[in-house]
Amino acid sequence: MAGFNLENRLETLKGDKVLWIVIILISAFSVFPVYSASSNLEYIVNTGTTTGHVVKHMFFVVLGLVLMRSIGFVRYEHIGKLSTLLLILSMVLLILTMMTGQTIDGASASRWLKIPGTSLSFQPSSFAYLMLIIHLCRYLTKKINRDRLLLENVAYIFLPIAAVFVLVARDNGSTALMILLVSLAVLVIGQLNWKYIAGFVSSALIMVVLFVTIALTTDWMGGSRVHTWKSRIEVFFNAKDEASGLSSEELKTKNYQVMQAKAAIVHGGITGMGPGKSALKQMLPQSASDFIFAIIIEEYGFVGAFALITLYLIMIIRIVIIASKMPAFFGSLLVIAIGLMIFVQIAVNIAVAVNLIPVTGQPLPLISYGGTSMLVTYLQLGIILNVSSRIQLYDEEGIGKKQSIEQINDIA
Repeated sequence: MAGFNLENRLETLKGDKVLWIVIILISAFSVFPVYSASSNLEYIVNTGTTTGHVVKHMFFVVLGLVLMRSIGFVRYEHIGKLSTLLLILSMVLLILTMMTGQTIDGASASRWLKIPGTSLSFQPSSFAYLMLIIHLCRYLTKKINRDRLLLENVAYIFLPIAAVFVLVARDNGSTALMILLVSLAVLVIGQLNWKYIAGFVSSALIMVVLFVTIALTTDWMGGSRVHTWKSRIEVFFNAKDEASGLSSEELKTKNYQVMQAKAAIVHGGITGMGPGKSALKQMLPQSASDFIFAIIIEEYGFVGAFALITLYLIMIIRIVIIASKMPAFFGSLLVIAIGLMIFVQIAVNIAVAVNLIPVTGQPLPLISYGGTSMLVTYLQLGIILNVSSRIQLYDEEGIGKKQSIEQINDIA
């Protein structure tokens, strides 16, 4: 009887059932490390209470799952059609965010936009990133057999990427760089002519170099965080170089976050200290968000970390399977592009925690404490599940009997 009820419950979840189960498992697990690590916010940062933070996190988890399920009621093709309009809206919000930025404890907070009349704020860059990728996928699959003019590619590909990059890079360099890399991957997978891809790479390099040069040599960009990026990169390489010229005390001060994260990982060992028993969560800044993977290893050990990574791998594998089964090119490209966004974010967060790359400030998908990034991740997964729910429908209708692949792509 229990098995029958479970089967009925799973049937109410539209899309790939394995992916649903993995998402729910990761979401449920996230409550425990967030509850433990958020004590840092209460006792060190003096913000709220541990219970308040975990209740807020659970609220966003439930809201995210509801959002993910709600996306299933909207055809993914319609989301594609709205993507250009939503991209323009998100860029307007980015400009508004830049103009109305706040300063919190001396740090730039202009990447966050406060909702009028409330104490809530959100991060337009995450939404703009997603809308840009959806816009690119739709453009690349619309009338795929037709040669596009250079002016079209400039207007619909290069200008949107450049605009989002410039608006995001001022305050969030790691996300801006990810936008360029994932956009490039989408152009390659979307079969854009190689001469345009080469032009994009050249333009992107010039754009990045020009942006960094202006930010480092002038005050034109005001609150730009380029100097922070430069410092993090220097510290990362100096910490590995005995002839860096910096004393051990200077390196300890500048590399404090990474050292505490490494200490937490070593402290966890194979089986971990146990849930809630992290000794370093109070000393590790951003322990509930950017460095939560280090706390997971400390409390659950390499065994727990391996289990979490396994769940992530299953998620990515299911995404690839969905993309490979989808007959419509727009749906297939959309799934693989969003999957790439999620994979890159997972890889970057874990790489920072284990000191493979400089600190970036990227959260761990479905785990890290926060609102905007978490909801955008659930939105991404909702779109993927939406596409997966259409695979069986296409099979039942019979591609080739009523519609050709080209016609389906044009509808999208």
